[in-house]
Amino acid sequence: MAAKSQPNIPKAKSLDSVTNDRTASQGQWGRAWEVDWFSLGSIIFLLLCAPFIVYYFIMACDQYSCALTGPVVDIATGRARLSDIWAKTPPITRKAAQLYTLWVTFQVLLYTSLPDFCHKFLPGYVGGIQEGAVTPAGVVNKYQINGLQAWLLTHLLWFANAHLLSWFSPTIIFDNWIPLLWCANILGYAVSTFAMVKGYFFPTSARDCKFTGNFFYNYMMGVEFNPRIGKWFDFKLFFNGRPGIVAWTLINLSFAAKQRELHGHVTNAMVLVNVLQAIYVIDFFWNETWYLKTIDICHDHFGWYLGWGDCVWLPYLYTLQGLYLVYHPVQLSTPHTMGVLLLGLVGYYIFRVANHQKDLFRRTDGRCLIWGKKPKVIECSYMSADGQRHHSKLLVSGFWGVARHFNYVGDLMGSLAYCLACGGGHLLPYFYIIYMAILLTHRCLRDEHRCASKYGRDWERYTAAVPYRLLPGIF
Repeated sequence: MAAKSQPNIPKAKSLDSVTNDRTASQGQWGRAWEVDWFSLGSIIFLLLCAPFIVYYFIMACDQYSCALTGPVVDIATGRARLSDIWAKTPPITRKAAQLYTLWVTFQVLLYTSLPDFCHKFLPGYVGGIQEGAVTPAGVVNKYQINGLQAWLLTHLLWFANAHLLSWFSPTIIFDNWIPLLWCANILGYAVSTFAMVKGYFFPTSARDCKFTGNFFYNYMMGVEFNPRIGKWFDFKLFFNGRPGIVAWTLINLSFAAKQRELHGHVTNAMVLVNVLQAIYVIDFFWNETWYLKTIDICHDHFGWYLGWGDCVWLPYLYTLQGLYLVYHPVQLSTPHTMGVLLLGLVGYYIFRVANHQKDLFRRTDGRCLIWGKKPKVIECSYMSADGQRHHSKLLVSGFWGVARHFNYVGDLMGSLAYCLACGGGHLLPYFYIIYMAILLTHRCLRDEHRCASKYGRDWERYTAAVPYRLLPGIF
């Protein structure tokens, strides 16, 4: 969507003003104002169970060589008690706390203190100061885009240490994996709680806050839309990309180093996982400006869902394939290797080209070619809370004419490739594709609900032109 108008940024309002303006703001798109019982039940379930799910997966690898049924069978047959499993779980350590504090501090410094210079010498890369999308209240935020720079500097330091400096072992992340989990949980809960308090008492933009009256929903889904400290430290942009996604490739490298230490070599399966996931991570940072227009930044408020999720869920469950391969060093046949690589690359191609088509369409306001032809569009309009009417265009050409979220198909193909690289010995590495299928289907439905609320009849015209959400002829 290419929004044309650029409204003035309104001044922050008090909590009373937000409450009094609620009736006038009911027509906004975005996060819900009211909470039904199903949503509330789902949220309470996630708040209670998501931390346990992460612990269970990591504990199963640590104590049961990644056999997911192992703990359940042991408890059911009386061979172990919950207290026995917990007693074998490494606690938080001073070393882990120091490492994690140093890691987060380093990423904060890279984010806030070093303006981007990559855009000055990398052709095609867009970094530096960039504008986000129009928020429901009519605000247009500016962002310091320097994620690629942070990723490059972090990994240069990692490889310099591994080959020259020897400050720490390349296996340091794996060796402290569970103690670091407790540190990540502390940060995740701390930042989520701070964001909740900030949203109530000193929000950055009060008109973009939403209060449902339900504590659990507000805590999980967030109150404030774009919480910030100072001019540039944006919570959503920082925690979505750093420290979690910058760490993703470092975690995989540490797992590869541990596999070499334990088994004397790095398997082709581990290489595949490292390469395919590194492509995804580098793509994320290369296109960080594009990311400003995605659902995470444009629609989601900042709460536990993003704060804890980016600190714990992402780095610990998105890296399960590499962790599994430490315990089970799979060596794939050449046909299997080539098939997985092809699946991952084709998936990446669809994912990248689809997103590039929309980004190109947005940046040129439709004055471009998609698959060699002038793009077909649906003209639409929407109203922000400040009373301004904005005009947009919805793309119905290229991959966006095949299905309304066809980029997710490429994402799912890449996700499946990560899992297939681990062979078929255990279920654990396949959690990722199961989770991504549920997540992306849910995102389809969430996004379309918002768009229907935002665009009204214009959205009906769009869905008539592109009838399928994800898979043509199926869904």
